Amino acid sequence: MQNAVIVDAVRTPFGKRDGSFRDTHPQDLAAEPLLALQERNGFAPETVEDVVYGCVSPVDEQGLNIARLAPMVAGWGDGIPGVQLNRMCGSGQQAVNFAASMVMAGQHDAMIGGGVEHMTRVPMGSDGDSLTDTYFEHYDELTTQGEGAERIAEEYDLSREELDEIAADSQQRWGEAWEAGHYDEQLVPVETEVDGEAVTVEQDEHPRPETDVETLSKLPLSFREEGNGAHHPGNSSGIVDGSAGLLVTSEAAAEEHGWDPMARVVATEVVGVDPVTMLKGPIPATENVLEQADMSVDDIDRFEVNEAFASVVAAWLEETGASWERTNVDGGAIAHGHPLGATGAALLTKLAYQLERDNLDYGLSAMCIGFGQGIATIIERV
Repeated sequence: MQNAVIVDAVRTPFGKRDGSFRDTHPQDLAAEPLLALQERNGFAPETVEDVVYGCVSPVDEQGLNIARLAPMVAGWGDGIPGVQLNRMCGSGQQAVNFAASMVMAGQHDAMIGGGVEHMTRVPMGSDGDSLTDTYFEHYDELTTQGEGAERIAEEYDLSREELDEIAADSQQRWGEAWEAGHYDEQLVPVETEVDGEAVTVEQDEHPRPETDVETLSKLPLSFREEGNGAHHPGNSSGIVDGSAGLLVTSEAAAEEHGWDPMARVVATEVVGVDPVTMLKGPIPATENVLEQADMSVDDIDRFEVNEAFASVVAAWLEETGASWERTNVDGGAIAHGHPLGATGAALLTKLAYQLERDNLDYGLSAMCIGFGQGIATIIERV
C-alpha cells in the first residue's frame, strides 16, 4: 500500500448567513479551492484524476453533482470527473478520506478532496424532511441535533456556564489566531459581487472574538425552555457559506511534480452510534482510529473536534482524556462557522497548518454526524 500525502490545503473565508456570498452561486464557490490549488501548485488540470466533494444538501443550486460541475466552472474542461457525497456533517472529511483511500489503494495518484455548502442559498434540511414508518419500527423517537446536544449535556452533567466557557474560548482563540496570521496561508480571497457591487472576501464573517461568558449568559436558549437546557446560538456552530479543498497525492506523484507535502494520512475511521443522542460519534471514532494506528491520546499533538455544539466537545474531552489546550487551538465552528459539507476538509486543513507551524508530529480530526455517526482522521507532518 502506498502512502497518501496532503500536498496543499485551502479554504475560502466563511461568509455569514446572508453575508458577502449571498449572491454567489454555490458552483462558483465550489470552484474557488480548485483554482487556488492550481495557482499555488502549478499543475495542469488533467493532473487531477478525480474531485471528491462533500455537500450535505445536494439539491437545487447544489444539485446536478456539484463536484463534477466545480472543475468545469473552474475552466478545467470536461476531462476531470467529480463525485459528490453526503455523510452529513462529516462529508468534507469523508471526501478527503475517500481521496486518500484511493491513493493508498494505488487506484489514483492525484485527487482533490473537499466540500462546499452554501447555507444561505440552499438552507439546511432542503434535501428531505420525512422518514418511513419502517424507521419507527426500529426507533421510537426522532430527535433534532439540538435536542441530541441537550441530552448529551444532561448525560455528562454539563452546565451552561461550562459550555459557554468552551464557546468563549473558541471565539477568543480564533481572534488570536487571526491576529497572529495563522489563517493567512490557508484562506484564499474570493472575488465576487454583492448587490451588483464587486467585493473581495478575505476574512471569516461569523466570528465575534470579543465574546465572553458574561455576554453568552444573556442569550436565549435555542432548543429548550429557560432553566431546562444549555444551548443557544452562542455555544452552537454558526450557519455560514464556504468551501475547502485538499490536494491529496501519492508520494511518487508529489516527487514527480516537485511538491513538498505537508502531511501524510495515517488512518481514517467512521462509526455508527445511537441516533437519538446522535452526536457522540467522535468518541468511538477517536478511540477506534487511535487503536487502528496503534497510538494513544498522548501521542497526538493537536486535535480538531467539530464544535457543532459545545456539549459534543465537552463530552469528547471527558471520555477521551484529551487536553482542551491541544484541541481547537485556533478556534472552532462556534467561531468560524460550520458550512456542513466543507467543514471536515477545513478542519484537516487547519490541522496540517498547525503541525507545520508548531513543528509538531500528529494531528487528529473528529466530527459528529446527524442520525448518529462519527468520523476521525489522523495525519502526520512530513
